[in-house]
Amino acid sequence: MESSNKENVQLFSRSPIGKSPVPECSAKGEKGCFGGLKIFLGALSFIYFAKALSGSYLKSTITQIERRFEIPSSLVGVIDGSFEIGNLLVITLVSYFGAKLHRPKIIGTGCLIMSVGTFLIAMPHFFMGRYTYERPRSHSSNSTINISPCLQDFRNQELFSTSDKSHVEISAGCDGDVGASLWVYVLLGNLLRGIGEAPIQPLGISYIDDYASEDNAGFYIGCVQSAAVIGPIFGFLLGSLCAKIFVDIGAVDLGSLTITPTDVRWVGAWWLGYLIAGGVSVLATIPFWFLPKEQPRSENRNNSSTPSEQSRFILEDQKDPNLYQDQVQILHMAKDFLPSLKDLLGNPVYFLYLCGSIFQYNSLIGMVTYKPKYIEQQYGQNSSKTNFIIGLINIPAVAFGIFSGGIIMKKFKIKILGAAKLVLGSSLLGYLVLMSLFAVGCGNSPVAGLTVSYQGLTQIYQDEAVSECNSGCMCPKKHWDPVCGDNGITYHTACLAGCRGSNGTGKRAVFYNCTCVEAAVSYSGSSSAVAGSCAKGKDCSKMFLYFVVISAITSFTLSCGGTPGYILLLRCIKPELKSFALGIYTMVIRVLAGIPAPIYLGALIDTVCLKWGNRRCGGKGACRLYDTNGFRYIYLGITVALGTAFIFLSAAVFFILRKRCCPTDENLTNNEYQTSALSQNGNLTNNGHLIQATIRPQKETRL
Repeated sequence: MESSNKENVQLFSRSPIGKSPVPECSAKGEKGCFGGLKIFLGALSFIYFAKALSGSYLKSTITQIERRFEIPSSLVGVIDGSFEIGNLLVITLVSYFGAKLHRPKIIGTGCLIMSVGTFLIAMPHFFMGRYTYERPRSHSSNSTINISPCLQDFRNQELFSTSDKSHVEISAGCDGDVGASLWVYVLLGNLLRGIGEAPIQPLGISYIDDYASEDNAGFYIGCVQSAAVIGPIFGFLLGSLCAKIFVDIGAVDLGSLTITPTDVRWVGAWWLGYLIAGGVSVLATIPFWFLPKEQPRSENRNNSSTPSEQSRFILEDQKDPNLYQDQVQILHMAKDFLPSLKDLLGNPVYFLYLCGSIFQYNSLIGMVTYKPKYIEQQYGQNSSKTNFIIGLINIPAVAFGIFSGGIIMKKFKIKILGAAKLVLGSSLLGYLVLMSLFAVGCGNSPVAGLTVSYQGLTQIYQDEAVSECNSGCMCPKKHWDPVCGDNGITYHTACLAGCRGSNGTGKRAVFYNCTCVEAAVSYSGSSSAVAGSCAKGKDCSKMFLYFVVISAITSFTLSCGGTPGYILLLRCIKPELKSFALGIYTMVIRVLAGIPAPIYLGALIDTVCLKWGNRRCGGKGACRLYDTNGFRYIYLGITVALGTAFIFLSAAVFFILRKRCCPTDENLTNNEYQTSALSQNGNLTNNGHLIQATIRPQKETRL
């Protein structure tokens, strides 16, 4: 290793630039020097793991945050999109100016900011009071009086414990609802996460591509991207663990809870995982403070220094470099900003792929953000199991797909045209498989007054909670504390089920003499009900198994195009614009995909809500029940439609690249192309035939 570093330094020192940009420790070959591209690769992989851990954990807690702060999905989408807003604030400056400065230290600083934001997200838990949820007083565990759920006289509520503030009626002072506005801390913390994450991708990927050999660049990038997908595995598994733990663990008697993790009102210890993820991010910052500014270049890249790099090395050769020289250099970079931007957007391959990526990331970001909610509502799974399945099945499929894309690029030495083929092929196959999920869904659960009538007819009677069977009970209409009747129908509350008596308390409560259960058509069984919603049928369990398999296949197929997509971006532009191109690409994706996708998809999902929760001080809270058919059509329909647009634009990129290459060149392997002899009169000799060769500018010869 030491001798190879010396050889690289000697080769580079003979370049006409002058002084070698290799750090002094690398030039001397000291064993104790903390440098080397592989060390940077390991540190960058760990920081990708850290940022992916916190980001995926946020996705896993979307429903928990929604319930804890009693906010709709559209507002949760704003919170999720705040990460992209933070990225947008600094990404352009960081990617352009950061490429000329000490990239490892800038990455370390960003990771430190990211950890501060992660800790900030958890802070509202320590400022808010204990979590209270809707529950009827008739079977409260704190009550020693067993009262009929059917209230013949609304004045009977005076018998309830005055200490129980979880009823639907609005309290006069509303002091306990002050903490609901603390979701702003979650938004600000996620905003800081976005600011801190900004330099990691453009500076880290360009750093590897600058100093790795051309054959290894795709493989190294694939390794980093694979590490980025390992983070979500642990993120969702951590989310699964925390979702099992009640939010106020250690502060309440768990035996007094009247709900279980399967209840839509359950809130897990969402704050706990952010403390763990923030600590991991702090550890990830440490190596970057000791990494060198430059690395030894591989032999086939020693002469590939860009003009901007050459000017910087010449400045380093001067006898007395000072602050004035740095200021002149920064002004020179600022002057080149607009021409560089024009050069990028004028490249048709870069521009079309950028437009296509906007549609693709709108599709993927929306799908990932609301996937836990979709599984919970569509298949009746709890948050813990949902996060466990995503972390253990879907995320490994994504990691394997990204890694496979890097292996394919390295093994077959695929260039830019082959990369475009892989992107197009993986996207086309992936979205075709995804379309099959339209047939793999569960129908609406029978809920009296929402999806079926009180007689059990399959007609929707939305917002008609009162029927003849419960008209004498004078029940609160907006309350949601579901019970499951023996007839398989879920009722809003035991009161609205017309139950006249109860036995037991809390989650073990059983209600009997329920008039609405008896009123169901073609039902002659008992008239009792138990606490909680009715479970989905066996057919839905089979559908969920099919969903898991198809979703894993789709994740693998789509992710195979991840590494080829990066190579496509890096190879279609000038070498000195790589960091800037990745920065612009990331910025546009943040603005036009990362920010709006969770917001508009969340707003569309809110339109199919059948039952809204209520805040203690009035107003609409989190959704309790969705129209599952409408949810499926919106969730999958938007995803497939946006993916189809990406496929068409990827096809346009492929045809442009194929047009720029001679038809005969496409039939040649890379080795055959390199060994073809160019005759002195400008003709390419191949298999005895003369083909007119066209001399292209440097930017196009990279194709």
